[in-house]
Amino acid sequence: MKKFQKTVITMTAIFFSLVTSAQNFHFNKDHDALQVKNLERSANFYKDILKLKEIENGGLGSHIRWFQLNNSVQIHLIESEERTQKKKGIHMAFNTDKLEEFMDFLKSKNVHFENWPGEKNTTNDRPDGVKQIYFQDPDGYWIEVNDGKL
Repeated sequence: MKKFQKTVITMTAIFFSLVTSAQNFHFNKDHDALQVKNLERSANFYKDILKLKEIENGGLGSHIRWFQLNNSVQIHLIESEERTQKKKGIHMAFNTDKLEEFMDFLKSKNVHFENWPGEKNTTNDRPDGVKQIYFQDPDGYWIEVNDGKL
């Protein structure tokens, strides 16, 4: 009888571990969608300042443009008259191993950037030692760029 109970307990444990692992969905980031007032101006910013590659928009019309990062994550720009409130705490974040060079590039393009407290043209260090800066796109969306490694 004890052997039977041990077998049932073992099989139950195996079953629950299979069910639990089957519920791990393994999400990966697909895209962010941003509403923009002037699609051409915003598209130029994402091409010229962030150097993102523009890709086909899946046939969604001329009011939507798609851009892709190196890891295939996309940003979808959607022209709209709707306005959303923009706060620094709500932002997209990118990392680079060339943060200093990127800061020099932003300066050369006259793109204002600041650290988290709002000090112009400088970084701050997060508690984990990662340096970060923040700037806004033409529609006021905040973007963080840091030197972290994922």
